[in-house]
Amino acid sequence: MSTSTMKIYQAVGSPNSRRVRIFIAEKGIDIPTTNLDLSTKEQFSDTYSAINSRNVVPTLVLEDGTSIGEVPAICRYLEEMYPDPVLLGSNSRDKVLIGMWDRRMEQEGFAAVMDAVRNSLAGMKGRALTGPHFYDQIPAMVDRSKLRVTNFYSDLDKRLSESPFVAGAGFSIADITTMCTLDFAQRALQMPFAQTHGAIKAWYDIVSARPSSSL
Repeated sequence: MSTSTMKIYQAVGSPNSRRVRIFIAEKGIDIPTTNLDLSTKEQFSDTYSAINSRNVVPTLVLEDGTSIGEVPAICRYLEEMYPDPVLLGSNSRDKVLIGMWDRRMEQEGFAAVMDAVRNSLAGMKGRALTGPHFYDQIPAMVDRSKLRVTNFYSDLDKRLSESPFVAGAGFSIADITTMCTLDFAQRALQMPFAQTHGAIKAWYDIVSARPSSSL
């Protein structure tokens, strides 16, 4: 399904951009894309600052010029516009449960990986937090962040031993966030989940086999 009325600004190596790419692919829609080069700090250009004042990716720009930043907001808009297949819940109960689990995966997993990366990599010097302002790294936070990732794996394995998918019986945005978190941790921190996490392994084999996961 093609939609030429919107445009996505994103970066290939950005895990948040990947979350939106997968969501769009699962919806079966085609949105024109502009790729930003984060290595040259293109997100801080005057052109992009006018689109997203936080200087982060991704951003969805609507036909009337409205800019929507933040992954949950972008996905919410796309779900409203293209409700099939349902990824955010089809009734009030499912919507709040999916929202709750997606938030947990983001806070307990994704944010922990991001904190470890931003406070350790030389290329992130002065960029310990996302956004338009510059913050020094705090190396002491790295070990704590990695411990958070380890604990996240244990908690996730327990959850997936009780439920086929993160938020319940079906695939949802919570699974997208979780898969991107695991791949991000493996790639950026060399912290894969342990083979003893059998429930994560069984779930990961299923979700990573979806065509969208290659994006």
